Amino acid sequence: MKRRDFGQYCGLARALELVGERWGLLIIRDLAIHPRRYTDLLDGLPGIPSNVLATRLKEFEQSGIVERQIAPAPRRGVVYALTPLGQELEPAIHALGRWGTTQLGEPRPGEIVTPESLAMSLRAAFDPSGATDVTASWEIHTPDFAVHAVVTNGKLDAGVGPAPSGADLVITLQPEDLPSYLELVQAIKCGLVKISGPRKLLDTFTRVFASRGPSTP
Repeated sequence: MKRRDFGQYCGLARALELVGERWGLLIIRDLAIHPRRYTDLLDGLPGIPSNVLATRLKEFEQSGIVERQIAPAPRRGVVYALTPLGQELEPAIHALGRWGTTQLGEPRPGEIVTPESLAMSLRAAFDPSGATDVTASWEIHTPDFAVHAVVTNGKLDAGVGPAPSGADLVITLQPEDLPSYLELVQAIKCGLVKISGPRKLLDTFTRVFASRGPSTP
């Protein structure tokens, strides 16, 4: 596949040449959560053709955005990870994701929510200015996966799976809920989630994660 060339000496044009091809930003989104094997990326991006994934990863490696690393113990093999240059894309992904969330509307048939997309939505919605005095941890459970958010003195660690040291509050969505960021916030506001832990931390969660996110209908 030939990379798009806009023929313009412009930062936005160059950025789109490097990361704007189909599936590119979603690959970067997933790698921003944690390094992943090729097969993990393939499984986590349903619908991506294997040859497209291979091409994008090769392009990103050539551009210095992605690198291969040896997986730490107890895992084995090679994983793909963002380089420092690639990590600089995360704020742009947050901003683009917040804007895109306002355009979602109702889920279309066949659309899914992945744990990586929900974790990235939490990062994008996080308001550091409202969390300077907050130290707490949350887990969000769905029938298919869990994600965590750990805030320590205003700094966030959000990712896939349970919180490393356990969660102060566990938020469980009902089986029929689509666990997108919008649905999560709406379910919390409507009292449609189950919680395990201090209820006041549910209010804290809404304060530090919902204030920068898009409004819900």
